[in-house]
Amino acid sequence: MSVALVVRVALLAPRMQMRGCRHCTSAASKGGVIAAKHPFKVDLQANKLYGWCACGHSQKQPFCDGSHKSVPQAPNPVRFRLENAETVFLCGCKQTKRPPYCDGTHKEDWVQRALLHTTPLLE
Repeated sequence: MSVALVVRVALLAPRMQMRGCRHCTSAASKGGVIAAKHPFKVDLQANKLYGWCACGHSQKQPFCDGSHKSVPQAPNPVRFRLENAETVFLCGCKQTKRPPYCDGTHKEDWVQRALLHTTPLLE
């Protein structure tokens, strides 16, 4: 197996383990700007491809509207598909360690103190 393939498999493996996801690409490499300080409760359909906004600039939160294309170095959306219809909480602060799902990071002081539509400063 080539080194490039090993690296690619190592990078993809964590994304493929997302709960209920059959297909997921382009995990956010770093958090985008804070779009909201709460998660978005959404009812998702089975086998439909979704694009979760990772940059925080979308006007259709929590989903991507293509705004990242006009922002230099903005993270790409996380594309995912669920095997079963499910109600989930998608991250609104864009700082989750489990994109696209909320992991509670929005409750952290450094997120709560940050202004909306800004990149938070870590302590």
